[in-house]
Amino acid sequence: MSIDIGNRLRYVRTAHNMSQRELAKKTGVPNSTISLIESNNSNPSVGALKRILDGIPIGLAEFFALEPETPRKAFYASEELVEIGKGGISYRQVGESMFGRSLQMLKECYQPGADTGKVPLVHDGEEGGIVLSGRLEVTVDNERKILGPGDAYYFESRRPHRFRCVGPVPCEVISACTPPTF
Repeated sequence: MSIDIGNRLRYVRTAHNMSQRELAKKTGVPNSTISLIESNNSNPSVGALKRILDGIPIGLAEFFALEPETPRKAFYASEELVEIGKGGISYRQVGESMFGRSLQMLKECYQPGADTGKVPLVHDGEEGGIVLSGRLEVTVDNERKILGPGDAYYFESRRPHRFRCVGPVPCEVISACTPPTF
């Protein structure tokens, strides 16, 4: 059995109306560490997790006993999509929290030249997307392809991958990943 600590922590923090920065300041844990944990890019020790949870405050037992509520909302207006991106890449997520969900849906927009980084992304799961407009360079392992409107990708996320907008116009993509990554 695997427990999604990152999304669980994000759920608890936002339920207590705290930003990552507020929690970091309150606990003395760097904001970047909290961000890495919430994005499931870092697995905290029990001691580090307890220190973070003390700032909310919630105990370890209560944290792990939380049962996610089944999302009841089925429809989302454009303005209800939650922005979770930064810089030249916009990631607008369907739904406020991924806690208890198996699938993450995003409307992505890459500004010209925007890139997910020189270091390839690697994480558990699968992801796929369809380019709506613009041109997106997708690199998976050592294979690179430039995709245009209507083109798609789908791969196991354990394979090193990277995305980059090529061309003079923004690139829009509808994507999904499982389990939720952000």
